[in-house]
Amino acid sequence: MTGLHYLKQQAEKPLSIDEPFLLTINKGQFSNSILKQLQQQSLVDDTLGLKVMLKVMPELAKVKAGTYELIPGMNGIDVFQLIASGKEKQFALTLVEGLRWQDWKQQITHHPYIHVGEDFNDNIQAFTQDIEGQSLEGWLMPDTYHFVAGTKAFTIVKWAYNEMRKELDLQWQNRYQNLPYATPYEALIMASIIEKETAKAQERSRISGVFVNRLRLNMRLQTDPTVIYGIKDFDGDIRRKDLRQATPYNTYVIKGLTPTPIAMPSKLAIHAALNPLATDELYFVSKGDGSHHFSQTLQEHNRAVRQYQLKR
Repeated sequence: MTGLHYLKQQAEKPLSIDEPFLLTINKGQFSNSILKQLQQQSLVDDTLGLKVMLKVMPELAKVKAGTYELIPGMNGIDVFQLIASGKEKQFALTLVEGLRWQDWKQQITHHPYIHVGEDFNDNIQAFTQDIEGQSLEGWLMPDTYHFVAGTKAFTIVKWAYNEMRKELDLQWQNRYQNLPYATPYEALIMASIIEKETAKAQERSRISGVFVNRLRLNMRLQTDPTVIYGIKDFDGDIRRKDLRQATPYNTYVIKGLTPTPIAMPSKLAIHAALNPLATDELYFVSKGDGSHHFSQTLQEHNRAVRQYQLKR
């Protein structure tokens, strides 16, 4: 066996890992530094073979900074091929519909591979000055976002905003006519209320129809999720006094829509807001199982309240 062949065999020994391992290469690192890092992290026993292979295959020494995922079965040459390709590990963050901006902010800023930066809050404040409502509430699209390590938190926020802006504009162009919304933003507010009112996809357009009917008749929306949004430090129990408390979000007190959305709505909720079911219904009440009973008259609604709410 020639010396070169032996060193190649050494370079092709599998890494000492039995599960995926994240390797971070910093800007300015060269191949010798990476070899030392591999040895210090006990990924390889001996780096001589790899040093020689990097001389034989100099293209592997053109490494790119980033965080890479090493998997069992890979060898040292595979590692350098990976970090020379620049194919960094893609992380995923799922931002769920129905949650508030404060919940999303917590997720985004506490992800271990997202870079927050000292200017994050300043950037958010400046950004919101130029959008309707001057708040990010409702303006970010629920989805799974993929990114590489070190991506800025503000960058992910802008991705989600742009996706929502694009979706809202598209759906606004294809809306039912003669809806009681003056702007796409008002439709976004309604979509957020619909999102919080039901977990049943098949009920969204029906609930939208009820709310549209109430707006047209200048009736108050009288929806609990808006009241809850206006309560600071809500403890999970809505009380009669809360329904009487005057806040900009108490739709038992105010007429029309709330000043801003109350959560991040899904595409389906936006579609429901802009494509309500044609109905004569004006009321609905929770059955306690996630679904609702719908009524056309107050008399029928009161019976349903006694049946589904008061008995509990």
